[in-house]
Amino acid sequence: MDIQDRILKLRKIIELNSYKYYVEDNPELEDWEYDKLFRELKELEEQNPSLITPDSPTQRVGGISEKFEQVAHKVRLYSLDNSNNYDELRQWYQRVLKDVGEHKTTQLSLLENTFDDIELVSELKIDGLAISLIYENGIFKRGLTRGDGVIGEDITNNLKTIKAIPLKLFQAIDIEVRGEIYMPVSSFEKLNENQIKNNQKTFANPRNAAAGSIRQLDPKITAMRDLSIFIYAAIIDKKYNVLTHSDAMDFCKKLGFKVNNYRKCQNIDEAIKFCSDMEEYRKTLNYATDGVVIKVNSFAKQNELGFTARAPKWATAFKFPPEEVWSTLNSVEFSVGRTGIITPVANITPVNLSGSIVSRASMYNFDEIKRLNINLNDEVLIKKAAEIIPKVVKSRKTNKSTPIVLPTHCPCCNTKLVEVENEVGIYCPNKENCKAQIKGRLEYFVSKQAMDIDGFGESIIEQLVEKKYVLKPSDLYKLTLEQLLTLDLIKDKSANNLLNAIKNSKNCIFSKFINALGIRFVGKESSDILAQHFIDINALKQATYEDLSSIEGIGVKMAESIIKYFSDKTNLEMIDEMLRLGVKIKNKYNGIQDLRLKGKSFVITGTLDTMSREEAQAKLKELGAKTPNSVSKNTNYVVVGANPGSKATKAQQLNIKILNEDELISILKGEYNE
Repeated sequence: MDIQDRILKLRKIIELNSYKYYVEDNPELEDWEYDKLFRELKELEEQNPSLITPDSPTQRVGGISEKFEQVAHKVRLYSLDNSNNYDELRQWYQRVLKDVGEHKTTQLSLLENTFDDIELVSELKIDGLAISLIYENGIFKRGLTRGDGVIGEDITNNLKTIKAIPLKLFQAIDIEVRGEIYMPVSSFEKLNENQIKNNQKTFANPRNAAAGSIRQLDPKITAMRDLSIFIYAAIIDKKYNVLTHSDAMDFCKKLGFKVNNYRKCQNIDEAIKFCSDMEEYRKTLNYATDGVVIKVNSFAKQNELGFTARAPKWATAFKFPPEEVWSTLNSVEFSVGRTGIITPVANITPVNLSGSIVSRASMYNFDEIKRLNINLNDEVLIKKAAEIIPKVVKSRKTNKSTPIVLPTHCPCCNTKLVEVENEVGIYCPNKENCKAQIKGRLEYFVSKQAMDIDGFGESIIEQLVEKKYVLKPSDLYKLTLEQLLTLDLIKDKSANNLLNAIKNSKNCIFSKFINALGIRFVGKESSDILAQHFIDINALKQATYEDLSSIEGIGVKMAESIIKYFSDKTNLEMIDEMLRLGVKIKNKYNGIQDLRLKGKSFVITGTLDTMSREEAQAKLKELGAKTPNSVSKNTNYVVVGANPGSKATKAQQLNIKILNEDELISILKGEYNE
């Protein structure tokens, strides 16, 4: 056998066993046998580089990218509407029956308003990252993130590292498939263990870990993260005579794709039974799920039903109710925030909550501990707030329950803690020398919502503070290459990238600069309001209490805090130093005449199709609107996208006007009339 034939044979054996292992979970080769064959293939290709092809198993890990290219999807990736209970599922199904029934010519059905059942397909909704894979002649050519559904990012090199994604299909066909990238729960736990060992930030859940891993500019990092995929849709040429979604998934399996199990359901009651069955069963799986997707099986009927502006009418996502689990409160840690406030954090016996192992939970503040009457060794009920942050919501006593002893001194710098009149919580007053506060302020300053200085994670900031290179935000603009090279794991390229990120941040938006200062009680929204009312930082410095308190959205406490901040000589010197070091602040509101939404408050919930939530908020703010994150009696409008949360329900309870995305766009264009 000549070298080329041996290479082809090795590739075929490796590809087949990769499929058996990563897709079917049924390997035919032992690990050592697989590794031996892979090493042989790699050596033969290195000796004969002209025989290397892009679809070879050795070519899964490519080079580092400078950035991800934006690419338009050939066929839009839509979002899904949600059904939050079984009554809503039945209502969705009735609309499906009605809309398909209206296409029938049988007058009797229309008169009686009764229609034949329509077959559905139910499958678990994977809590991951949606992507699109494009194959030409059976070879993987390009992979894109969902993006906004219209334009995604090219992450082909990273996707090639995922063993469950075939580089070459079992048939030489052109096809595009859609899938969900996820990280197995077991891999997520191992990753967080390694992050802790390396003194790096842990991930909140498997979805965040998967999203962070797939968007690494270096594919080698992605390759180390043990990601996988389930295919859930395909765009297949009509010549293959694939007429239903279930047929399409079976077809994808034959091509070599990993497809999750589905259940055909003859009506909505069978689909509801599947949802009920999965609610407990999903807890035994090695991947996170947050619901069930229910689709009309027939492609012909899907075409009849069509789409709304943002979602298919022929599918819905049933969301599982937020999970709650009981655990035991073993101890309480007291963390120090950037403003000096002390926050209690519960250390609990590890429990599996919504697909991730949770060992810590928020208790918010000391008033919450008193309100819930929480003691050490209590049994505590843990729930994920907004499906993200674990929090203690209830407690019950045990025979070992003992009171929680509140701290009297800062756990970081040992300064005596103080209470502030009319405020919840206790504080460390040692602003200048408490390292926890210094680190917290710097982390906030470099964050995306502030100065957006990429690359400065917790580990780097901690080293900069420990070495006393950076003790206040303006020190960042004095960092040198030599200083950065003394940090752990920082080489020339990384150091230069950090310096470039600092340089790029010097041209900043006024509202983000205000937010970056970390003035107490002043967040992203209020920073934007201040930028609308003051032409520049000097005008804001000179603002009186009367000037500030008269602005809608700037309360008494906030006005007092702003006055106090700009009365502090240290703060003023720091701002002046940043300006001397080249920071240039631009107020995007200067010269803007159209503030027709001034005083109006918009809350956005769910996923929008034509723009991101941040883009929508920015456009509303440019017209003078406020865009808080929570719904209150002062909210004028709630904009509801796909997969909305509890904000939509609260809007209904408060009788607040609910808008869809099309209505939001009309408002932005000045065309909307109530």
